[in-house]
Amino acid sequence: MSSKVTLPDRRAVDHRTSVVIATRNRPDSLDRTLHALSTLQPLPRIIVVDNGSDGGVGRLREHPARPRVIALHRNRAAAARTIGARLADTPYVAFSDDDSWWDPQALSRAADAFDRHPRLGLVAGRVLVGPRHEPDPVTEAMAASPVPGPVDLPGRPVLGCLACATVVRRDAFLAVGGFRELFRIGGEETLLCYDLTAAGWGVRYLDDVVAHHHPAPERPPSWRRRALERRNAALVRWMRRPLRVAVADSWRLVRDAGRDRVARAALVGLAQTLPVALAERRRLPAHVEEAVRVLERAEAAGWDGAGA
Repeated sequence: MSSKVTLPDRRAVDHRTSVVIATRNRPDSLDRTLHALSTLQPLPRIIVVDNGSDGGVGRLREHPARPRVIALHRNRAAAARTIGARLADTPYVAFSDDDSWWDPQALSRAADAFDRHPRLGLVAGRVLVGPRHEPDPVTEAMAASPVPGPVDLPGRPVLGCLACATVVRRDAFLAVGGFRELFRIGGEETLLCYDLTAAGWGVRYLDDVVAHHHPAPERPPSWRRRALERRNAALVRWMRRPLRVAVADSWRLVRDAGRDRVARAALVGLAQTLPVALAERRRLPAHVEEAVRVLERAEAAGWDGAGA
C-alpha cells in the first residue's frame, strides 16, 4: 500500500487526544493504520511504540502521518501502550492496534465526553470488523452490559474493553499502572478496568465512539490466544478477587488440563507468572466486587459478554 496521502491542514492539530499504537512485525498493517489516522481532522498526535520488530522502524519516521516513533529493544507487549501514554502530552490517549483505526468523529466524541464528565476515566468504543463493518460481538455485549454504575455518566458501565477501541484519561490510566507487560496481549484490559473502577473512575461503553478493526493475517494460533486469555483471567482473580474465587478458578484449570491443551498451556503460564502477580495482590473494594459478581451471574444465566 502506498504511503502517499494528502494531510489535512497542519494547523488543525488535535490538542486533546494522542493515538498510541503498539506494533511488532506488521509493517503493511501499520502502514494502513497510519494512512487512516492521518486523514482524521483534527489530526491526532500519533505515537508508534515498536516492540522490537525484526526489520527496524526507522522508515516510519518519514511516513506522511509524521508519527513519533519509539523503538524498544525487546517485546514489551501490552506495556508498550503504557510507555506511549507516558510520552503523550495530551490529556486523553486513544489506543489503536497496528490493524485498527478510529472513525472520523470518534476521538472528538470521546474527548467531549471526558471534558463534560471529570470522573470519566475510560471510554470503550464500538468496533466494526473488516471491510463489511460487521459489529464485534464483544462490543455488542458491552452495549447491553448488566454492570451497575452511577447514572450521571454517559453510556453503559462496563468492566472490560477492547484495547484497540479504548480512549483513556491519561492521568487516571497512568495512576493505576496502565497496561502491564505481565499480561502480554490477550485479555489484558480487565485489570485496567477493575483498577480504574476501584479508584473511583467511570468506565463506560459509548456506542457512537467507533473504531475499525481489520485483523492482520500475522496472528498466533487461536488456541494459543485462548490459552493466554485464560491464564490472564486466572491472574486477575489471584491479583484482585477473594482467595476462594481464585482457588476455585485455578482448580478448574487443573481439572481441565488433563484433556484440553488450552487449559494445559494456561496452567503452565499461570505457574510461571503467579509469583509476580501475587506481589501486586490487593482486594477490590466491596462495591466493585459486587459489580463483578453481577457480571458473573449474568454470564452464568447465558449473557454472552465475558469481560464486558
